[in-house]
Amino acid sequence: MRKYSDGTAASTSRGDVESSLGAEYEVFLSFRGPDTRQNFADCLYHAMDGAGIRVFIDNEEIRKGEEIEGELKRAIESSSICIPIFSRNYAVSAWCLRELAYMVYRKAMILPVFFDVEPRDVKLKTKLYHDALQKHEEKYGCEVVQIWKKALEKVPDMSGWHLKDTGHGELIKIIVAEVSIKLNKKDKKLPDHLVGIEDCVDDVMRLIDEGSPDVRYLVIHGMGGIGKTTLAKVVFNQISSRFHGCSFISNVREASNGSKVVQLQKQLLSEILNSNPHEFYDSDAGIYQINTRFRRKKVLIVLDDLDEMDQLSKLAEKPDWFGPGSRIIITTRDTNFLPIEEENRENNVRTHFKEFTIYQMRELSSRHALQLFSKHAFKMDSPPHDYDHISHDIICKTGRLPLALVVIGSSLYGKSKPDWKATSKKLDLVPNRDVCHKLKISFEMLEDAQKEIFLDIACYFIGKERIHPHYMWKALDFSPKIEIPVLSRMSLIKVDGNDKLSMHDLLRDLGREIVRKEHKFLEKRSRLWSPKDALNVVQHRKGTDNITALKLTGLPQEHNFTSEEFSRLPNLRLLELEGGNLTGDFKNLLSSLKWLSWRRCPSDLQAINLCLRNLVVLKLSDSKSRLESYTSHEMPSLDNSQLLNVLEFEDTGFC
Repeated sequence: MRKYSDGTAASTSRGDVESSLGAEYEVFLSFRGPDTRQNFADCLYHAMDGAGIRVFIDNEEIRKGEEIEGELKRAIESSSICIPIFSRNYAVSAWCLRELAYMVYRKAMILPVFFDVEPRDVKLKTKLYHDALQKHEEKYGCEVVQIWKKALEKVPDMSGWHLKDTGHGELIKIIVAEVSIKLNKKDKKLPDHLVGIEDCVDDVMRLIDEGSPDVRYLVIHGMGGIGKTTLAKVVFNQISSRFHGCSFISNVREASNGSKVVQLQKQLLSEILNSNPHEFYDSDAGIYQINTRFRRKKVLIVLDDLDEMDQLSKLAEKPDWFGPGSRIIITTRDTNFLPIEEENRENNVRTHFKEFTIYQMRELSSRHALQLFSKHAFKMDSPPHDYDHISHDIICKTGRLPLALVVIGSSLYGKSKPDWKATSKKLDLVPNRDVCHKLKISFEMLEDAQKEIFLDIACYFIGKERIHPHYMWKALDFSPKIEIPVLSRMSLIKVDGNDKLSMHDLLRDLGREIVRKEHKFLEKRSRLWSPKDALNVVQHRKGTDNITALKLTGLPQEHNFTSEEFSRLPNLRLLELEGGNLTGDFKNLLSSLKWLSWRRCPSDLQAINLCLRNLVVLKLSDSKSRLESYTSHEMPSLDNSQLLNVLEFEDTGFC
């Protein structure tokens, strides 16, 4: 807790607690202590803090020196919003004026509060602040004070609040609501090159009709890879700040069971409310919370890649769940799950059904397709003259689909003319609408190690931190430090700002289809990511040396796996378990294992002679065991020179 110079205590912002962890402030509160510290400023701080807003509250009276630096500088630079509270003696404080000038210099979003002054006082149209500035000139010089004057003259023109318009409590409530809305703008990351999307955005903005007070549903429909998600992200980024709450839920299609739908409901509630929702464990309880807590809020919700009415019914089924002016945007490849009358499907632009408006996406125009392809294939807006004809040829064969243009263009960057001609010939063999087989051509250009990494990500590591499988791939001599950037440059995978791996869902589907096509029998495939399939192979002891990775999580009931069940898996390098136990003699088994992830690992491991000398990644979570609870013959033998990192012990109690 901070102390003011008179010995009174100042509230400590949560930013003080989190600053050592690198957390940013969201709001910088600037005020003259003796004027407002004990009343308005303190109440405003606590109201924003209670709303989950990270606030930096300053004590200008104990500042040393004459420069904005250190924590103060970082606080202003990191804050999305700066709120100066102009009181009668605000200009008396040189520190307040320095802060204000730095806010203006940094071009921060400034929302002024006129506490007991008029905007014209701050704009230096009266004598109130003039006297203080004249005294400052004697100490700091005309040049410095001139900067402060310009800042004071500029700020009153910005939108803010005047205390005389309402009481303290009511104004604070208004400020917190407005700040929450502005901070709720959660921009989605967009592709580096956006081409030909402006007209689509204009169309969607007209259909959304922000000014209308009714609740509207907009369905963006089109085939995979055509840019539905990108369009939804652009629109979301443009309008999200104008809603009381917003949420963008990706890949809803994957939520095919109850527990995953509940997780999406929790995400929706958390993002809209800016806080954790009340705990619940089934979708009906989630529906109740969404219904009761959003009905007075103007919300923006994007449900990306929806394909079942059941998913919609558990997240945003009825307009009366939401406040006036709310907008729900849905992206989908298939509108058949929506109850739309057949005769309306002939409308190519949009179809209305009750609250739904359907926007049909089209392929890129030839001009825009050439531009997008060229940006990735040549790093230019158009192809070189000698590549013009073959570029048009390939673009035509991709069906002008953005994803195919990006992936194939990126794969051809820097390649020789014969490689281009070979790619064009391969595209001739693929039906025009078969996007996955067009993308497979880029996969076939990869080297063996790159293919292995791509397939691992498609089957297991989407949404996971890159560093974790990096250790495994390094131990397998796949050179991930080199190959991950190659895959990224080819647009086959992405590594986001949080160092997490991702890929377009069509590329994920492609990777998994490649594994499925390895053999018609499960046990002859390299990877089994479906727990049901993996359990079938293990339980019936049908394992083969083809299998390199198994996922045995989320099963209906716990299962104790025996050494016999793993005896036919000599090349298993990745294993994910949840609950259960290992029993029997594991001598000479699992010797190739590089990655072991075990959720709810038991405290009484029943396996004997389990020797994991080649393990490089160990992930244990939600377990109650302790390392010292294992005896020497119970604890797996780990060669510390091989074990590169014990990456996660979440809530395990491991010492």
